[in-house]
Amino acid sequence: MFNMSIEKSAGVIIFKKEPFDAAQGKKDKIFYLLLHYPRNSSASKNYWDLPKGHIKKGEKTEDTAKREAEEETGLKDIRILEGFKETIKYFFKFEGKNILKFVTFYLAETKINDVRISDEHIGYQWLPYEEALGQLKFENAKKIIKKAHLYLIKRNV
Repeated sequence: MFNMSIEKSAGVIIFKKEPFDAAQGKKDKIFYLLLHYPRNSSASKNYWDLPKGHIKKGEKTEDTAKREAEEETGLKDIRILEGFKETIKYFFKFEGKNILKFVTFYLAETKINDVRISDEHIGYQWLPYEEALGQLKFENAKKIIKKAHLYLIKRNV
């Protein structure tokens, strides 16, 4: 018999804008926050990814995203943008068990540069879109940041 568990998590794509000189006629530049995860049982090497974590019993996904953002980055001021909510799914093995994981992502803005990472991470970076895309390891994460970036561009955020 096929033994599979289902896990649900929530995460957040955190961005900040840095203004360009209006005299140059350039728009604000968007930077995305990536966290550096150490290798573990499901990843053989260190990797870069977005903040996310398990949904606690009775907790709403948006509340989980905010809580995880604060726990993993120290950022308390994030503002979740209305209208962006994307769910990814993937399979992984943990302690011999097959796990189907669903992660719902929100898009949030911060004005704070200073990040205080949790013990579960070994670093962080604020990167412009193209660099963030290149730094992410997993295809699902790349797809979600592409959708977030398009969302911001279309709405001229």
